Amino acid sequence: MPFVRLCLIICLTTIPAAIYLFIAEEFNWWLALIYFLYNSIFLMGPYILMLHNVSHRMFFKRKFNFLNRAVTWIFGPLFGETPESYFAHHLGMHHPENNLSEDLSSTMKFQRDSFFDFMRYFIKFFVFIVPDLSTYLKKNKRERILKRFLIGESIWYILIIVLMLLNWKATLVVFVIPVIFTRFMMMAGNWAQHAFIDLNAPNNCFRNSITCINSSYNKKCFNDGYHIGHHLHPSMHWTEMPVDFEKNISRYAEEKAIVFQKLDYFVIWFLLMTKNYKSLSKYFVDLSPEKKQDKYRDH
Repeated sequence: MPFVRLCLIICLTTIPAAIYLFIAEEFNWWLALIYFLYNSIFLMGPYILMLHNVSHRMFFKRKFNFLNRAVTWIFGPLFGETPESYFAHHLGMHHPENNLSEDLSSTMKFQRDSFFDFMRYFIKFFVFIVPDLSTYLKKNKRERILKRFLIGESIWYILIIVLMLLNWKATLVVFVIPVIFTRFMMMAGNWAQHAFIDLNAPNNCFRNSITCINSSYNKKCFNDGYHIGHHLHPSMHWTEMPVDFEKNISRYAEEKAIVFQKLDYFVIWFLLMTKNYKSLSKYFVDLSPEKKQDKYRDH
């Protein structure tokens, strides 16, 4: 129901506003700014994490598959997600590779408190993700995902060219800028999610990912902060993640997992970019057995 409600909000606000930007007699840049800020602040995070969840677990039953397609093909481009690219990258590549060297979004070879390295990481992803991901999917014989990915990318580029000829200002605001913004934010998020890695066990999900608890981000974005648990159990329903974390706190402590409270990935990314480890340490959760765990529970 939270996903249905979010879809209805998008249908009643974002889609009519996007259409208006295209058909208005005179393009208004102030209205365009309000449109972009509204989507970016209030809807972009929840939409992308809804997309994340329904990529792992089908939203509607197969007989209503056209509604599943609408989430990807109609809503996606409005929030900077080209059709099929998220599924291809996240499930077709990222989860199987688990941030190791074959992962196209791996953070391992970068200095993870360096803004210069982050920009290298982002630009490489932004410029080369289509050929790199296509090559990866072909090499690993994931032809069906590759086909869907290439069809989605091709249709998106054709659509952008046509719309640019009709109304370049609206196309820039509604489709082009969101792609740049979303991919930057997604790479910043992924960077933070995999910023702390035990190089002696880089494939250990407890030691190559982090978890964020007691954060308003979890309430807004469907418990996305429980990233270690997600990599351990990718198909786990988002409502089960806090309980799973509590049940396994002793394992998290044994594995020396990195857990923060009251932060989200983008704040962590910013603190890393500014090398503000003092602030990071204030929100670090000590899971050692002698600590009382009740104080760290989500409510």
